[in-house]
Amino acid sequence: MRIEPGTRALVTGPSRGIGRALAVALAGRGAVLGLASRSGDELVALAAELPGDHQVLPCDVGERVQVAAAVETFARAGGLDLVVANAGVAHYGPFHGMPVAKVEQMTRVNWLGTVHLVEAALPHMLARGSGHLVVVSSGSAWRGFPSAAAYGATKAAQRAFAEGLRHELTGTGVSLTTVFPGEIASSLHDHDAPIMPAWYRGGPDAAPAADLAAAIVRGIERDLAAVYFPRSVRLLAAVHGVSPRAADALLRRLRGPTAAPRRP
Repeated sequence: MRIEPGTRALVTGPSRGIGRALAVALAGRGAVLGLASRSGDELVALAAELPGDHQVLPCDVGERVQVAAAVETFARAGGLDLVVANAGVAHYGPFHGMPVAKVEQMTRVNWLGTVHLVEAALPHMLARGSGHLVVVSSGSAWRGFPSAAAYGATKAAQRAFAEGLRHELTGTGVSLTTVFPGEIASSLHDHDAPIMPAWYRGGPDAAPAADLAAAIVRGIERDLAAVYFPRSVRLLAAVHGVSPRAADALLRRLRGPTAAPRRP
């Protein structure tokens, strides 16, 4: 699909990071946005900064009823062309000792939040015979990392769901692109900064969110099945798919022993 003036796009988690960069990119193309997250005040401020007239949709993506209401409100105002399941949370640290409440939160937001959004949006698109879904997963969906076992599991769930659903949508006029970001400059991990593992290379010097947003827009317009960013994520996925042992060796070389401490 082409993103052009009047394209109606609903984005979850647009307050900061990847979601904010994507909202800026879409609004720059003239899209009309539905901005959906729990951060009501931040959404109002963002809507005021963007060119055009956009709709603020405060909701918790982990709450099915709230997501359904937000989608219905936006679709009723003029239709629904593009939906981006971007909202996410991350808690790093060894699974042993991690409060299960943190695992449940990641499951509710990252995985079930995607399900709730797609469930609510897809009927509108199928009825019109057009539309595009975007699921923002993670490079960790392809290879689980120490101190990110639970987080990676939620992202792998997104990947499997999106992969199967893209095939199911064949012939409907609706398509789907899955996004696999690596480490992106954002505030996603700020709360875990003191305990981030040695292999982690995120922070302010990581890949810019604006560059990822531009890659996502290209992926949508080219109807790509997947967007890998940076390109090293595609390499990791390919190597791990052929030989997990080789992927571990590659990661030890690039990121040190903490990325793959257990040898075969």
